[in-house]
Amino acid sequence: MGAIVNKDTKVIVQGITGHQGKFHSGEMVKFGTRVVAGTSPGKGGTELNGIPIFNTVKETLPLGPDATMIAVAAPFVMDAALEAIDAGIPTVYILTEHVPFHDTMEILYHCKRKGITLIGPNGPGITAVGECKIGIMPNHIFRKGDVAVASRSGTLTYEIVDAITRSGMGESNVIGLGGDPVVGMTFIDALKLFEADPNTKKIVLVGEIGGINEELAAEYIKEHVKKKVVAYIAGRSAPPGKRMGHAGAIVEGGRGTAESKIKAFNEAGVKVADYPADIAILLE
Repeated sequence: MGAIVNKDTKVIVQGITGHQGKFHSGEMVKFGTRVVAGTSPGKGGTELNGIPIFNTVKETLPLGPDATMIAVAAPFVMDAALEAIDAGIPTVYILTEHVPFHDTMEILYHCKRKGITLIGPNGPGITAVGECKIGIMPNHIFRKGDVAVASRSGTLTYEIVDAITRSGMGESNVIGLGGDPVVGMTFIDALKLFEADPNTKKIVLVGEIGGINEELAAEYIKEHVKKKVVAYIAGRSAPPGKRMGHAGAIVEGGRGTAESKIKAFNEAGVKVADYPADIAILLE
């Protein structure tokens, strides 16, 4: 069983008739995900990729959805998320990037208030390998195994998962946390799940410069994680104060540097790879 989603998870896609929703809902079905419905106001009663479309999330509730993928344009994400939260859907994943900062804060507040798991915004999703995929990760890179991955970078997630697969190992769970300054699930949240998951034996954390989430994760690992953890930090060559890619990847005041993160991980007994491909070597 997956740490958050599994073969029994019923998924809906909000914004299923948009470019992202249309393509990735089809790929999720190919992966084996139980996509039970999509929503697109005004297009209820039609279907796409064999998935029935409804006008509202409320109309999908008789199907018993456990999770939603939000693939609407950034200005409409908060409305879509609040609709899912009000409907009581337990897991909300936001694919969309460029979500206004204060909208994310509002969404996160309501998720915490109702005990809902929020993944993203601006992340590639979540995969329980061999069981369920919600998001945009390529289907072909996965192989069932015992390595769990939590990552702040979408592209690096794919690269590292592919390296793990090609090494002959495989993955249990892969979570793309999202690249914005404020996201729902954190490294510590992922570590708690992975430590408790009987299918996970080893853990990979893929961080980046900016913020202190990796340092906090290192402190948590010291006290609470018994499984082997290895890491990679993106953005080592970034000049101080330079924004690099993700909105969260900016270093200020000497905190959140690659050096401080690597030092924290090393002090927690976590080996840090010099290059993404080295992750598989450290795991072995």
